[in-house]
Amino acid sequence: MRAAYIERPGPAADIRYGELPAPRPGPTDVLVDVVATTVNHVDTFVRSGAFPTPLPLPFVVGRDLVGRVAEAGPGVTGFGVGDLVWCNSLGHDGRQGSAAEQAVVPADRLYRLPAGVEPATAVAVVHPAATACLGLFTHGRLRMGETVVVAGGGGNVGAALVAFAAAAGARVVATASTADAEFCRTLGAAEVLDYRHPDLIGQLRTACPDGVDVYLDTAGRNELEPVVDLLALRGRIVLLAGAHTRPVLPVGPLYTSDRSIIGFVISHATTSELAEAASMVNHLLAAGRLAPRGIVALPLSAVAEAHRMIEKGELRGRRAVITP
Repeated sequence: MRAAYIERPGPAADIRYGELPAPRPGPTDVLVDVVATTVNHVDTFVRSGAFPTPLPLPFVVGRDLVGRVAEAGPGVTGFGVGDLVWCNSLGHDGRQGSAAEQAVVPADRLYRLPAGVEPATAVAVVHPAATACLGLFTHGRLRMGETVVVAGGGGNVGAALVAFAAAAGARVVATASTADAEFCRTLGAAEVLDYRHPDLIGQLRTACPDGVDVYLDTAGRNELEPVVDLLALRGRIVLLAGAHTRPVLPVGPLYTSDRSIIGFVISHATTSELAEAASMVNHLLAAGRLAPRGIVALPLSAVAEAHRMIEKGELRGRRAVITP
């Protein structure tokens, strides 16, 4: 089996491409013939060792896949040979990754691909879309009619946040570049503000006169002091990026108005949380409301190049779609 793998954590240039023994499914696993995979920022963190997690070596990199069921373990029900399926939680916590011709997926981490959805479209969006679902609903506790601010609405996760929040009946205000403003509006944003504006906080206060119920920061700036002041009673801030920021924490306005700040990474999601998110992702996929802005098609032999591109910021909203 051909695969992209590492022999130890390190730089993108250390990713090798070559033959590895074909994996075999256990009793509750599914063997999948990989049709497409991709590269997320978290894949670079795992590969480099920045996000410590158990790595069986040699370690096949990659988190997401769309593929066809090749074989199911004796304890698996609900999947048949040839079914189109997807997963977004390989390559972590001792699980081998997806950048290979075949992958073994625990059955409780595998989901059917809706009919008519292209594998390239799905593999490009399932990770940011599931992240958006969990950030909005599991951690942000979004309810219909609330006001949501998405900082970084033009990015992969930000775009999914806008789409899901709008679909859930929230009023969405996004911050983005002027070039991304119309894109955010097509996803359902009621207002889009230029994140470079010198008085962005003032503009947000005007756009959200009753306060912000859920504020999601995908940009990683994490400027908490002015943002906490924007929150409504019991408003929530969900942090999804910016691991090395050290912002001022305005304790008084937090506890006197029942406001809260929640940190969240999808790698800690339970299988039941992931399955709930997958159902919501499939719903929007089937409705045609989730799609990448652009795709860079690459062969499996170019996984190292895809890692380099994402680390250098060369994809700029586009998604690498890798086919064996």
